[in-house]
Amino acid sequence: MAHEFLTLEELAEHLGRDRREVEKQVQRGRIPGHRIEGTWRFHPAEIRHWLEQEIREFSSEELAGIESAQKAFDPAHDSPLAELLAPELVEVPLDARTKRSVLESLIEVAGRTWQIWEPAVLLAACLEREAALPTAFESGVAIPHPRNPQPQALGQSLLAFGKTSSGIPFGGPNRTLTDMFFLVLCRDSHTHLAVLARLGRILQQPSFIDNLRETETSSEAYELILKADEALAAK
Repeated sequence: MAHEFLTLEELAEHLGRDRREVEKQVQRGRIPGHRIEGTWRFHPAEIRHWLEQEIREFSSEELAGIESAQKAFDPAHDSPLAELLAPELVEVPLDARTKRSVLESLIEVAGRTWQIWEPAVLLAACLEREAALPTAFESGVAIPHPRNPQPQALGQSLLAFGKTSSGIPFGGPNRTLTDMFFLVLCRDSHTHLAVLARLGRILQQPSFIDNLRETETSSEAYELILKADEALAAK
């Protein structure tokens, strides 16, 4: 986009929501915005960070709206998960016992594609994101990712998954232990938000988390994730 700020209409399109609904939430202070010369304006980075913080509370329908809105920028792609996740990007079990070692191991798994150009940069960006706001859910799942796209550090957007043999402290609510991790590494904001929204929808599918936790091999986990992804595509 040529200009720095989004208009109210562009923000509504970005979120896949009705303009009047978005304006009401902005006026109530629920969406970060700036009043400039009597008109609402929104900084893309602030909106992205707000979405990352709030997305875990969104309904499946709201997540679908976000995903659909991002897809409009790249209509040739059906599902970001099917395109970014490959068998070699799944590691079960993942050999890690601390937050840092989880991130290091997942970045190493992602490096099997030869698309990781600056692993140290990606690790630092993921650790910075976790320090600002942990990505762990109460369900024992975490979706670590850099706070901003990293086009200089990787050749293509990637999604990696790992499951540790036991839960570890990863900043989950109420000190919940985490044992399943989706590492999201994207070169652009639209892909990043589309992946987060798709993952959010999958995690809301009945029994998905329990079934994924029961997988014992990388191939089992990969097939289960793709099956859940295909179920959404069929709707």
